[in-house]
Amino acid sequence: MSDEKDQDQSPEEELDPQKLADEVAGGIEEASSEESAAEEDDQALADEWAAAMEEAGETEDEEPEPEPDPVKQVELDELQDEGRPGGNGDNPELEVILDIPVRISMEVGATKIPIRNLLQLNQGSVVELDRLAGEPLDVLVNGTLIAHGEVVMVNDKFGIRLTDVVSQSERIQRLR
Repeated sequence: MSDEKDQDQSPEEELDPQKLADEVAGGIEEASSEESAAEEDDQALADEWAAAMEEAGETEDEEPEPEPDPVKQVELDELQDEGRPGGNGDNPELEVILDIPVRISMEVGATKIPIRNLLQLNQGSVVELDRLAGEPLDVLVNGTLIAHGEVVMVNDKFGIRLTDVVSQSERIQRLR
């Protein structure tokens, strides 16, 4: 408001201090009346909530609920060894997993070569592996070594004869 009047006045005219003080005081009174109206609305809302809580039977004067009893120790039954799943075939828990397919592979050997040499490979190239001739192959199930074996021919197809099966304890140690 006062900005518009200031812009309309010429720079030669003086400001009336009394008029300016009245305008500021009027703005303060408007703001304080708006704040008091908001406080009255808040108080009315609080009163409504208090009345609703009393109707529902909940008041601030009620005693708090008693504390629950402290934790008590309970006796547990002693664990019984029900046996391990065996290979006898009569364990129904084992039957569930017997038909799950797994990937079995034989590893003749491995090596590391630079990509430059890999790109130069073509038909007839020879790649030297880290195994000696006649050394047993690794038998892997889902990437885990389970046995060693040697190559055999069965009905014009390659096969492998297991020569050494890795024990369960050795397999567990290799996982660590």
